[in-house]
Amino acid sequence: QVQLYESGGGSGQAGGSLRLSCQSSVDIASLYCMGWFRQVPGKMHEGVASIDSDGDISYIDSVKGRFSVSKDNAKNTVYLHMNNLKPEDTAMYYCAAKRGGGFCDSGSLRKGEAVFADWGQGTQVTVSS
Repeated sequence: QVQLYESGGGSGQAGGSLRLSCQSSVDIASLYCMGWFRQVPGKMHEGVASIDSDGDISYIDSVKGRFSVSKDNAKNTVYLHMNNLKPEDTAMYYCAAKRGGGFCDSGSLRKGEAVFADWGQGTQVTVSS
């Protein structure tokens, strides 16, 4: 089982920036697809962005141009860079891993728990106006 540890959440003002980190217990080069999700109370997980083992990245429309994903294989860490934060970005943010092949794209993000088997504990992001 893959252990994932998110960090970097916190509180900020609208327009500000945060960087979330997701450290894996295994070599992330061996993980086909890493995803970032967020969840607000009473709602399902929402896929935010994904990055596959080749570095191909997908984003949901609401974060395009504001969020970016990167990874450092040497540190087994995936990052979510969040810029121009908005109050509606307030949520618990999770990273997740999808092993095996198939797709790693917006379609995978929409499927969420159905295709991403391993999840971190989450880190809270709160954005005030």
